[in-house]
Amino acid sequence: MSTPEAFDFIVIGSGPGGQKAAIQAAKAGRRVAVIERERRVGGACVYTGTIPSKTLREAALTLLTVKRNAQFLECRLKENMEVGALMTRLDEVLAAHAKFLGESLTENGIVQIPGRARLVDPHTVEVESVRGERQRFRGDVIVLATGSRPRNPPEVPVDHESILDSDSILSMLYLPRSLTVLGGGVIATEYASIFSLLGVTVTMIDRGPRPLGFIDPELVDRFLEHFTSHGGRWIGGRQTTKVEIGRLGEVTTTLDNGERIVSDKMLCALGRSANVETLGLAEAGIKQGKYGVIAVDEFYRTNVPHIYAVGDVIGPPALGSTSMEQGRRAVCHAIGLNPGAAFDLVPIGIYSVPELASVGLTEAQVKEKHGGVLVGRADFKHVARAHIAGHQSGMLKLITGPDGGKLLGVHIVGEGATDLVHVGEMALLSGSDASIFHENILNFPTLGEAYRIAALNLRNQVLATGK
Repeated sequence: MSTPEAFDFIVIGSGPGGQKAAIQAAKAGRRVAVIERERRVGGACVYTGTIPSKTLREAALTLLTVKRNAQFLECRLKENMEVGALMTRLDEVLAAHAKFLGESLTENGIVQIPGRARLVDPHTVEVESVRGERQRFRGDVIVLATGSRPRNPPEVPVDHESILDSDSILSMLYLPRSLTVLGGGVIATEYASIFSLLGVTVTMIDRGPRPLGFIDPELVDRFLEHFTSHGGRWIGGRQTTKVEIGRLGEVTTTLDNGERIVSDKMLCALGRSANVETLGLAEAGIKQGKYGVIAVDEFYRTNVPHIYAVGDVIGPPALGSTSMEQGRRAVCHAIGLNPGAAFDLVPIGIYSVPELASVGLTEAQVKEKHGGVLVGRADFKHVARAHIAGHQSGMLKLITGPDGGKLLGVHIVGEGATDLVHVGEMALLSGSDASIFHENILNFPTLGEAYRIAALNLRNQVLATGK
């Protein structure tokens, strides 16, 4: 075999973490190659889940808006509605995204290598093309960013026809009449609420007492109120003992209390597994951590000093936004650049209907750390813009210590929450008091007014206590 072509950096995977790592290295003047097994750069999850699911969500929101104006508009989905027809702009959006990412890599002089990558030793990567041809490349620094895939437990017979996972759920030709969703995490919550709004009878099942156990319980209660009011059913605290596919393709789910639920389709959304099995980690001497993810230090460096790992392959929070920052910081460490202060604040955005978003500390964390907590609330029914748009079910919470001063956390449920949370994030980063929102001008009518209402609510509580 010929001498491997050499690069300063080899990045395996072109999702958010890999792409950002590659561009950071290229901008620092390094010779960089990106290896991607999919036909388009950007990461498989973006094309099978992130963008398609948000496109379908827009269709669900449009239908919800029409229903809210039922007094002068009449609308219902056609019988046997094709899922693809609800995402009319999807191909256009995906093509534009792929074009932008590809051009970004090309403009930065990054070599793009298609194929499946495997480490054959700590510095050498072998790439197999779709035709089975093999090539080897040598990298001074290697960044692993191969993402994740749906975790399908053996007791759930996922066949991608009757029982689907998060990668195949949108391959359904027609909207089902009924759907059982296994799981209570982000993906389960998003799809359950979207399909419910599209007129599908949705039953959501999880062993936890409530979905999204890491989100403020008050926000989750608001989500469940909205979900159930639009025909969804939540079954918490139950184990699934058996899942069977009938001869007509129907799915029967048996719970530990004996209840049997029959639906046209099932979505299995019970977490994701890191794509590491074929990477050759053992050949490179790389150690894995809990649940098979790659173990890294605070610089995203593995136990092999010149090999880094970022994104889903290192476990939670497994968000596109955090993966990008991990990729940037990993490369900065590798080349000796100061990446800036470590990011303590990670905003969370969940694109369910309604949206949920969070940044900073929770009520429980503030109470434990500061010996008490004050919470300023703004119910969206008091926000003019929310009334105009028909989103009165939302709420915004500002979390402070018992003195009602420095802002420590922001939690929001309602349409626009994933954008709105960034206002709170900037206030947290600047170390501002909650009073910043009632001492400055906010446009009216906007959802941002919720910050002022919550801050005034907080101020009234402080005045009432005489502090």
